[in-house]
Amino acid sequence: MDKNKVKYIIIILSIFLAGCFKPEIKNLDAKGANIICFGDSITFGYGANPGEDYPSALRKLVKLPVINAGVDGDTTFAALERLENDVLARNPKLVIVEFCGNDFLKKIPKENTVKNLTQVIERIQARGAMVALVDISAGMFFREYREAFKKLAAEKKAIFIPVILNRIITNPAMKSDFFHPNARGYQLIAKRIYKAISGYIK
Repeated sequence: MDKNKVKYIIIILSIFLAGCFKPEIKNLDAKGANIICFGDSITFGYGANPGEDYPSALRKLVKLPVINAGVDGDTTFAALERLENDVLARNPKLVIVEFCGNDFLKKIPKENTVKNLTQVIERIQARGAMVALVDISAGMFFREYREAFKKLAAEKKAIFIPVILNRIITNPAMKSDFFHPNARGYQLIAKRIYKAISGYIK
């Protein structure tokens, strides 16, 4: 066979295999029954009517029960305090973790945020559930957290869901105020999260 053809086939095969590759995720065999969305106002659904939050939209896309454990205004310190009752005690299969906005607003050092999220992830995984870590950055917005969260997810073998506010934070038709999505924005977030987790919950 012509050497150029062989080279071409190898390139195509490499691209195909790269597209099929999934990072190693801890607790893929999780036995829990529920998807728990654990976060702050973005998870709670601030700026939308009841039932228009992203966990409600996600519930329509998956076959597992979805629980909204979002609390408006929560920091990662508050997350640690309520982790047991709001997450671990609710038979999680997968926990979608979304925090950092309020840490930033309250000037909590990024290192503390990452440290707290590390504890959150480790405690969830110790209970036998998978974790998906959400990045709320978009463009320059919260960019300093993006790489730190990506690195943390890789180290802890968690699913990483990047830039969920991309094309929302800059689109008035997708927002209820300067920062929070509206119902349309939350629907888009749910679709992005579903795309990231669907291969791990079938």
